[in-house]
Amino acid sequence: MNQSNTSAMSVRVSRSAVVGAIFLMATSAIGPGFITQTATFTAQLGAAFAFAILVSILIDIAIQLNVWRMVTSSGKRAQALASSAVPGSGIVLAVLIVVGGLAFNIGNIAGGGLGLNALLGVDPKLGGLVTGVLAIAIFLFKRAGKVVDIVVMILGIGMIVLTVIVTIVSQPPVGEALRQTVAPDTINFATITTIVGGTVGGYITYSGAHRYLDSGNVGPEAAPSVMRSALTGILVTGVMRYVLFLAILGVVASGVTLDLTGQVANPAGQAFAAVLGEAGMRIFGAIFWAAALSSVIGAAYTSATFLSSFSHRLATGWPLQIATVGFIVVSLVAYLLLGTPPATLLVFVGGFNGLILPIGLTIFMYIGWFRPRLLNTDTYPTWLLIIGTLATLLTWYMGVQSIGPIFAMIGIGG
Repeated sequence: MNQSNTSAMSVRVSRSAVVGAIFLMATSAIGPGFITQTATFTAQLGAAFAFAILVSILIDIAIQLNVWRMVTSSGKRAQALASSAVPGSGIVLAVLIVVGGLAFNIGNIAGGGLGLNALLGVDPKLGGLVTGVLAIAIFLFKRAGKVVDIVVMILGIGMIVLTVIVTIVSQPPVGEALRQTVAPDTINFATITTIVGGTVGGYITYSGAHRYLDSGNVGPEAAPSVMRSALTGILVTGVMRYVLFLAILGVVASGVTLDLTGQVANPAGQAFAAVLGEAGMRIFGAIFWAAALSSVIGAAYTSATFLSSFSHRLATGWPLQIATVGFIVVSLVAYLLLGTPPATLLVFVGGFNGLILPIGLTIFMYIGWFRPRLLNTDTYPTWLLIIGTLATLLTWYMGVQSIGPIFAMIGIGG
């Protein structure tokens, strides 16, 4: 009887971690940065921005399938796997992810401030403070992993439902959007790099895979369930990305001009308000704040898992929770001290993390091609390596092409 209860509890923990992994990846990929980027670039490019979303989804598929499979097959976190293949590379990857995650989390907390400003009318700085404190409280629970899984799932479902409602009301030109999804009038590499960075760059690349490790369902034999979970997460994020784009496109196509400047510029909020008036702004606030809180959780947790490169004590349990809390505190303090407009910061950090993305991918592709035994197998699927390598080469090209424009977004070097 006792053995049966233990087995049942193990299954529940496993399922919770798997669902948590799916939604952690999904909500991290559709955070406040992506929402702000979508509004900004849709206002600038119109229906042509659909192509950037398609590219981001295709890259997402190629990257996440490889990362989830390699991490779970090896049973190691990304930085440990990287160091097994190329000594010292895990430390480099960890530094990049933690720095990029910090930048992302400052933007996420800024997004929380914008969301509560739209929802309740509070000052964005106060809203950011409330968001950060609530995220800290979640990780101070003894069973933080379970709480995180439930919170990100509820927030994710709520975001999708509310966005679908706004999309239906805004009546976007769906036919034109579909055409430009595959045949855009214009292609902007800085835009694509930024949106890719905001949806799969930096810590987001590893958020779901690292959470999935907690399920205990690891090793090469777990590959089928791992692939299903990764594809489910990608499907959720893909649908949300396109639906959000259509909602804002409907507003832009109707002739509404979104203000992309100012200290509290909030282009996505303006779009929602144009559709539903005051109620639209409140709905936007709820969506944006939910996206921000779930992304603060995802960025902090995943970045903290990389800190174990510097101390094995931080690998699991209470030390990992404390490291996560510390990461949120540092992000919160940095946000409160920064004078950069939140919307500008949210766009920039996506681009910055897009520049980090190809470095980690290159290491993983090397492992897949030349060191498959690190994945506890003699061979690794060739089709995964091909799409992963193509995605890696594309992210390198886009990153090189976009360095100047991305830093110019925040007034650095141009």
